[in-house]
Amino acid sequence: MKWALKHKDHLAEVTALPTPLHAQQGLAVGAVWLLNTVATRLGVVQALGHSRPAKLICWLVFATLLDPGSRLSAVRLAKGHAGCDVLGLEAFCEDDLYQAMDWLASQQAVIEKRLFAYRYRPQPQPPLLYWYDVTSSYLEGEQNELAAYGYNRDGKKGKKQIVVGLLTDDTGWPIAVEVFRGNTQDPQTVKSQIDKLKQRFGVDQVTLVGDRGMLKSGQLQELAAVGFHYITAITKPQIEALIQQGVFQWAWLDDTLREVVHEEVRYILHRNPVRAAELAASRASKRQRLQALIAGRNSYLATHPRAQPATAWRTVQRQAQRLGVDTWTEVTTHERQLVLTVKEAEYRQATRLDGCYVLKTDLAPALAAAASIHARYKELAEVEWAFRTMKTTLLEMRGIFVRKAARTQAHVFIIMLAYLLAHELRRCWQTVEVTVAEGVAELASLCTVSLDLPHRAPCHLIPTPRPLGQLLLDKAGVTLPDAIPHRGVTVDTRKKLVSERKIF
Repeated sequence: MKWALKHKDHLAEVTALPTPLHAQQGLAVGAVWLLNTVATRLGVVQALGHSRPAKLICWLVFATLLDPGSRLSAVRLAKGHAGCDVLGLEAFCEDDLYQAMDWLASQQAVIEKRLFAYRYRPQPQPPLLYWYDVTSSYLEGEQNELAAYGYNRDGKKGKKQIVVGLLTDDTGWPIAVEVFRGNTQDPQTVKSQIDKLKQRFGVDQVTLVGDRGMLKSGQLQELAAVGFHYITAITKPQIEALIQQGVFQWAWLDDTLREVVHEEVRYILHRNPVRAAELAASRASKRQRLQALIAGRNSYLATHPRAQPATAWRTVQRQAQRLGVDTWTEVTTHERQLVLTVKEAEYRQATRLDGCYVLKTDLAPALAAAASIHARYKELAEVEWAFRTMKTTLLEMRGIFVRKAARTQAHVFIIMLAYLLAHELRRCWQTVEVTVAEGVAELASLCTVSLDLPHRAPCHLIPTPRPLGQLLLDKAGVTLPDAIPHRGVTVDTRKKLVSERKIF
């Protein structure tokens, strides 16, 4: 139409076009444009820079949200998405991505510092509260330099793992991530987080929130040495010890939030009835499972006269130990039948702290009331949500597909950067009935339309999105252009799928 209007005085030329216009589906552009716009808004693009390795890392971050996988899969993904056109990338292969990961590992401290400054520069001061937690991620292979056997939170026995520590601000916004050897205990990871806050980010007034297994006496001393405060919880044996010392009483552990000050330390006492009911239901379920096993063993003993009751007793006792009910149950034999008995005194002892917890802090009452401290500790759930998102539900930290320690660290850092985008999209789409994954998939279906014009280079137009796609863009504050330049970049892997496939 533009060509025709330009030559409106020679309309005969319009009918002289040798061939009709040819439209062809182009590259997927909706999701890449969205992610690039959001990454720029959050300062991720600025923190990484505009070098070739930085652009490759941007693509790895986008690929993690589009379709998590290996570096090989990220290259293949670039064939169908307009990542090169949007980011201004030249052709690359998996080797270029591995080299970019090496660059990222060497620059992580600088990038985290830039992200921190970009987020908090407009504010008069950075936040005072920071949450820290760790998780583990098991490995299928044996050759990763950080792999070791340790406490496996994934329940994968016999698998080596890595330990990941995540530091967030008071809104759950990640500011730093670090990978440790798989046998590193939780408290051993705290010192490096203190150093980051003090030296890398330059904050002086900090309250670190961590769970009871993280902030122990040694870590509290390290925090005090630099003038930091803490909010944590104490263990059940510590609760019982303080009750025996007369610091507080059993009756104070109820549904009412109570505060006790002892030796300049504030203790916040509470009982969660919902959690208490969950634990009671869990014990009842375990008892029923054990009773069902006993019924099966008794039936076998009744129909097999030569079967030994002692053998059946040992089987049931092992199951009781696995279920953790052996401390308040007793299994005996009577006339070749097994009998389960609940020891009432031991049962009351095991259940008296159900749903009870005690928080501990050195913050002065003038700085934070008891209710505020309780709320801040409960918000550790934001870190847990981040771990779930990073590990399984969206970004799939596993599999790691790398062996070197630096590349393992870079892989996890890429996951954290992708989580920043997911965190922002979650906020933008909180009133839309889609998950982040569904929203990204919807926009990933939006492809350009390539028009072949006579005597001109192909024109890559962006069509109008479907109503849902347009709603998602509007909620995220993103506007699509009418067209994008097509640079004609071709990416390909060095390792070919066809040659690697087994022939059955």
